[in-house]
Amino acid sequence: MHSRSGRTAAALAALALAGTLAAGCAAGDSTSNGTSLRQAAARTSPSDSDCWRSGMSGDDWDDWDSWGPGMGPGMMGRDDCSWGPGMMAGQYWLPGDGTPVRTLDRARQRADAFADRLGLSVGEVMRFSKNFYAELQTPGGKPATEILVDPADGDTGIEYGPAMMWNTDYGMHHRGQAKVRVSPDQAQDRAQKWLRDRDSDLTVAEAEAYPGYYTLHTLRSGKVTGMLSVNASTGAIWDHTWHGRYIATSEN
Repeated sequence: MHSRSGRTAAALAALALAGTLAAGCAAGDSTSNGTSLRQAAARTSPSDSDCWRSGMSGDDWDDWDSWGPGMGPGMMGRDDCSWGPGMMAGQYWLPGDGTPVRTLDRARQRADAFADRLGLSVGEVMRFSKNFYAELQTPGGKPATEILVDPADGDTGIEYGPAMMWNTDYGMHHRGQAKVRVSPDQAQDRAQKWLRDRDSDLTVAEAEAYPGYYTLHTLRSGKVTGMLSVNASTGAIWDHTWHGRYIATSEN
């Protein structure tokens, strides 16, 4: 990881480019090895935006140095490529203090600090080999959004991928309340077919509904291996290729 003093300016510049990739990075045909996000982007855009530009690969999704303090509306040059409310104030990004995060309890503390800023609470926290993942919930207990905690220094922010691009309440395209056309059962069926079509031996758990999309755990012999998401309007699939190997879960 770069030093904090050298990261901020570079991250802002990188994020402007990364955001253009994200807005057009379709998940309808991404593969489990994380190598075809770029090719998928060239084929289709879930946001009907042409914000994607060449020059970055799918691997950039798990490059923490490409994501830093939030971008404000207008930084991308197009309204439908800009970030959600409060981004310039860092509402969707909580810098770490440089202390490594090595346990689920510590990751939950970081997630709690981030959730408080949005008036949310923390549900499930998962540990992967590349990052910590946490589910944020509304005061009523409904899934609100998903976040990541960087194990290297505690940086915490909205998860890239579906939470950033498809979440109609907390994502980049929050202004457009897309009509829900895919039910939870249909999302589960579609996700299972997507895996089967790729000769995967994985199965999927029940679909958990977030604003604008569903997230489902992937399973092997009943044990969690990772997750993927299904767009609630278009049915597009987005495989979470950036987590690495699943390690453990802490329930709320």
